Amino acid sequence: MKPTLRALCFASLLLLAAGAGAQVPDEEWVSYRDAYRSMLWFEKYGKAKRFIQVHFQVAPRDKGASLDGLKLSLNSKAGSLNLPLDAAGRAVFPLSKAAYDENAALMLNQKVAAYRFRPRVSIQTRTDGVYELADLRAACEEVLNYQRYADPASVQGRKCVGVRLSYMRTVTVAPRLKAGGRETALGVAEGAAFPDDLVENFRVANLRFAELPDKGQVLSPAMPLAIAALIE
Repeated sequence: MKPTLRALCFASLLLLAAGAGAQVPDEEWVSYRDAYRSMLWFEKYGKAKRFIQVHFQVAPRDKGASLDGLKLSLNSKAGSLNLPLDAAGRAVFPLSKAAYDENAALMLNQKVAAYRFRPRVSIQTRTDGVYELADLRAACEEVLNYQRYADPASVQGRKCVGVRLSYMRTVTVAPRLKAGGRETALGVAEGAAFPDDLVENFRVANLRFAELPDKGQVLSPAMPLAIAALIE
């Protein structure tokens, strides 16, 4: 089966980060135009995305690498715009027609070849820390359906099995499951914010749907850094 245009666009950032793109002179910058095209798929996606969001992620290519001190900026004729990265390497991506037409440069303060650049879809966090289990199941399905739209081969034959809540290591409280009139602390381990990331210095709680009741709530005393869908 030939790859779809959606899949090719979705993968273009990975090819650039690997040095396959001609628009990465001396490993110094990434084409804003290519990034824009990949990010725009989420904006144009017409199916349900009530619970999900997309960021532009910069991720180390080697295990053990750190995001500490990494800075991302958009440099154009209009000037330089800092794009703050969170602890998982994600930034809010500005959709700018002017920057697209110019093909402005996305630049790091480190060598571009050491990092991957990709759209990262995740589940929206809540300020009140209350997540209905039914909503988490629906959110995971929204992520899976979007992946089927953007890059079908990557999720062929896979299903939603749960979600992962990740926290900074300084967060000592654990999320709790509230169901049947009882609250139970959920297990927390060290790991990556997203299953395919290499930075593993976060505290993570994996909630597998097969082990959870149909009805209930997850109570998170602290705001998660990210909530990832577990698709296996």
